[in-house]
Amino acid sequence: MSDMINKLLAALILIVLIAVGIAMTKPDDMKVSRSTVINAPVAKVFVQINDLHKWDAWSPWAKLDPAATPTFSGATQGNGAVMAWTSEKPEVGTGKMTITESVPNERIVLLLEFEKPMQDTSTAVFTFKPEGKGTNVTWSMSGKMGLIQKMMSIVMDCEKMVGGMFEDGLKNLKETVEK
Repeated sequence: MSDMINKLLAALILIVLIAVGIAMTKPDDMKVSRSTVINAPVAKVFVQINDLHKWDAWSPWAKLDPAATPTFSGATQGNGAVMAWTSEKPEVGTGKMTITESVPNERIVLLLEFEKPMQDTSTAVFTFKPEGKGTNVTWSMSGKMGLIQKMMSIVMDCEKMVGGMFEDGLKNLKETVEK
């Protein structure tokens, strides 16, 4: 019996070592980016993102957990505006975002600080460019990947998962602004 347990333990250790080895080959940086064209002037799109109180209307995470509790502090909008949230759903989690840069009708930069289900920090950037009679909006997120995130990326495709949420959010934003 103990021989079988030793073999199982050795196999488990080997699997963990292989997973760590694969994870170590993953890049240290992560970036996800999606774009869409919204049929509205830049200023009309910009205000929906620059005012964190308006995110509930289009954020894909707000739709995942309508019971999540947002709290606001700092500036009303733009630089220094802060929204924290608490959710029991691990897909939404707990954290806060702070607008660290707001260049009217050009760019908004947010610091994302996640607490649950895992502590992490990322940067999100929205850029706005006139395109015809509309606005090309790009939503991107970047951050560092530690060993745990790299190991998770072996079984979860962050680009696909977060990118899909960005696509949903941009679709919701487009519908909200074009109403």
